[in-house]
Parts: sequence; C-alpha cells; structure tokens
Amino acid sequence: MIEQDFQALPLAATAHAAIDEARRLGAEHVDVRISRQRTRSATARDARPLGASSDSTTGVGVRVLVDGVWGFAAGGLVTPESAARVAASAIGMASVAAPVARERVELAGEPVHAGQAWANPVDIDPFEVPDAEVLELLESRSADLLSSAEVQRVDARFLASRDLTYYADSTGTDTLQQRTRVHGEVTAFHITEERFDDMSSCAPPAARGWEYLAGDDLWDWTSELSSLPTWLAEKALAPSIEPGRYDLVIDPTNLWLTIHESVGHATELDRALGYEANYAGTSFATLDQLGSLRYGSPLMNVTGDRTAPHGLATVGYDDEGVAAQSWDLVRGGTLVGYQLDRRMAAEHGFGRSNGCAFADAAVHVPVQRMPNVSLQPDPVGPDLDALIAGVQDGIYIVGDKSWSIDMQRYNFQFTGQRFLRIRSGRVVGQVRDVAYQSSTPDFWGRLRALGGPSTYLLGGALNCGKAQPGQVAAVSHGCPVALFEGVNVLNTEQEGHR
Repeated sequence: MIEQDFQALPLAATAHAAIDEARRLGAEHVDVRISRQRTRSATARDARPLGASSDSTTGVGVRVLVDGVWGFAAGGLVTPESAARVAASAIGMASVAAPVARERVELAGEPVHAGQAWANPVDIDPFEVPDAEVLELLESRSADLLSSAEVQRVDARFLASRDLTYYADSTGTDTLQQRTRVHGEVTAFHITEERFDDMSSCAPPAARGWEYLAGDDLWDWTSELSSLPTWLAEKALAPSIEPGRYDLVIDPTNLWLTIHESVGHATELDRALGYEANYAGTSFATLDQLGSLRYGSPLMNVTGDRTAPHGLATVGYDDEGVAAQSWDLVRGGTLVGYQLDRRMAAEHGFGRSNGCAFADAAVHVPVQRMPNVSLQPDPVGPDLDALIAGVQDGIYIVGDKSWSIDMQRYNFQFTGQRFLRIRSGRVVGQVRDVAYQSSTPDFWGRLRALGGPSTYLLGGALNCGKAQPGQVAAVSHGCPVALFEGVNVLNTEQEGHR
C-alpha cells in the first residue's frame, strides 16, 4: 500500500503545471519527479540502546530538453505554482548550457505508461513498528551473544528506507511507485591482548518489511547468531594462510560483491564510454568489444534486471518513465549487453532503454544506475557439499569484507569473513588473512562449476555510490555458490607489513 499522505499531495496538478510551463517556454521534452525519501535507523551496543532516528525529505525535480540541451532544476514545495517556477529555472539552465553543448540529446522512444502504480510487497511496514520493539530486538540479540565467553562486544543495527516517486512527462506517461527496503546486522567482537577479531551476520538487505528481520522464516537469524561465538573462537586460533594458488569455493554472501564491482559497474555504459569516472573509474569493457569480449568461462551467464522479487533495484518504472525489464549482460562468457538510459540507447543504436535512469532525490538529476545484476545458477548444478567434495586443495569463502579495484574495473582483490580450508573434498578448519586477487576476465575465466538453484541467494547493498554530486542507490546481486580454479591468494598480514 502506497503511503496515503504522499498520494494526498497535489501530484498530478503539480507535475502538469511544470510540464505546461516548460512547454510554453519552448521545451521539446519535459519530465517531472515528485519524490519523498524516508529513512529510519536504530543501533545498540553491548545490549544497550544507542538511539533511534528517522528522516524524511520531499521535493520536485524538473528536467527539460530545449533544442537538444538538458536543463534541470528542483524545489522543495509540492505546489503547482512552485513547480511552474522550477520549470522556468530548468529552461534557464538549458539556456546557460547551450553554448557549451557539444551534441544534441535525443531520447530513445518508450511506450506511454499512463496511470500506473507499483509497490514492492511488504508484510509488516518497518516505518510503523514502534521504536521500543526495534530496540528490544537489537538488545535481545546482543545479550544472547554477550552471554558467550568468546564475545566481548556486540554492535547491532537496523535500517529501513523508502522511496516514493510520482513521475510524469510530456508524452503522457505518469506513474506512482513506492520502494521499501530493510537491513539488519549484528557484529560480534572477540578481543584478547593478542588479537582483535570481528564477525557479522550475513543477512543481505532486502526489499521487504520488518518480517524479514523479526523472525527466522526468511533468514535463519537464530542459527547464524548462535554460531558466531564458535566461528569467532575458531578464527582467533586459525593458522595464517600460505600464499599461492587455490581452488576457491565462493559463497553467495561473498561473491555478490565481486559481481557488483567487476561486472555491475563495468557494464554501465556511461563508464564504458568514459562519461563517468567517479568512484573507481571507467571500464575495460568498452563498446567496441560488445559481442566479442570474453568476459569469463562459458558457464558465466549474467543478467541485468529490474524485476527480481525482493530485489533492491526492482521497480515498476525508472526515472525516465521506462518500464522494468530483464536482459543479458554476459551470455556464455561473452559480453552481450550494457545498462542504458534513454539518451545512451538512442545515441548508440540500442533502440530502447532498459530502464536504468535513477536519481536518489528530487534535487539530483537522473543518471544511469545499476539494476539487479545476477549470475545465474546451473539449473542442474550441485549443492554446496557436492561442490566442496570435488575440491582437492582449496578454500571456502563466506561473507564479504574489504575490497579494492583499479580505475578500469580490471585488477582487484577481495577478502571475506570466514575462510574454511578444503583438503581432499573435506573442510578441515578455518584459516585467516586471506585475500583473493585477479583481473576481471582471468577470474571469471577460471569459473569451473556453479551450484544449483538451491544455493542461489540475492545479496546486495543499500549504499552504492556514483556521480558528482554523489548519489546513493540500492542494488541486489543474486548468485549461486561457485567454484573457481587456481585463483591467486594473498596473505593480508604479510602484505600489510611490506
């Protein structure tokens, strides 16, 4: 159910006042976003509340095309009069930009979507749960962990976010949508005079409600949190890894981040074209290689989509009025697609945008943003135990941690939370100080087996950064457990002391 007080705003009248004014002043295209962003958070430390907070911002953003040049302006009042003034300001910005515009902007066509509404399903609205109930859950889970002698400190946090957007443009499209997302995390610390170790829950953020965090139906919180003290104690005593090449069995709780950095950002067409270079650069996967670049092994099939159930980037429509879609980015190991907005789709002959234009607030202009980018499982692939059983000398990696990648999305290294040594098809205990290092095509070229659908998990993050001024977006990445052969492994303790 879309929030009633947002729907009660004069959405259509405000948008059409802006459209009418901009067209009167010469705009050939106008789009208007009336948006509200809501956040809510709570934290606890050592079973004591640190606080709870909430925030909400609402505004109107108007974008115009005048003689093929963009203009944009925004305001904080949702009224027809204010929106008309914002539209006039956007026209003025297009006039300022016109003398330095190098090419005329054209937009790929899109069917008209009139009177459409969409919201992701939520059972329990996280913005309606009392603060006392939220904090009680965080304190209870923290107290359970602190009862173990292996745990000396616990941090717990809760975050909910919601985007509400009314979109209308001069072609006749108007859409109303609401996206709700939640994340909960508990981190336990094992502290001695010799060591400081931490380990967090691996539940990814999800486009769900409070029900995702409060019980074990959707994520087995009880089992995972009860295991953290044992895992921490084992980690504290684990031997440091010997650098070298190992077969890696990578859990979805770790692999999602590698997909995000080495495939998700690398297949953003604005990076591939050099339009975007913020937050770790452009991309090695340039447009001239579309259809020929060997991104990975033939087992590698990666989709971009806006339709995955409970995906953080799942929507009904993007911020250019384009309907949600699913498409191939990598098929059979070959680069076959990119993430597009309407301008890039028209400019480079793609015909239609695949719906990847978003702004994180009314005051920001839409830019090309990542959809859910997911590695598909093997339809008849093995489970985790069977995959491990086929490894003679390797490491099973669980949970994400730190990472780095170069300015072409090419060379990278990733760490994790737990590293379990595999010998002769059996897990024989934890090791520590592990980072795997490779180049993007070499790493994905070493993909030798994929788990089946039962191993598939939709991971992701709420805070993907891009653009200047900086914008933040939420995005999911699904994948199965996967086996990579002969990947270079570094010892982070030895590397850190060089």
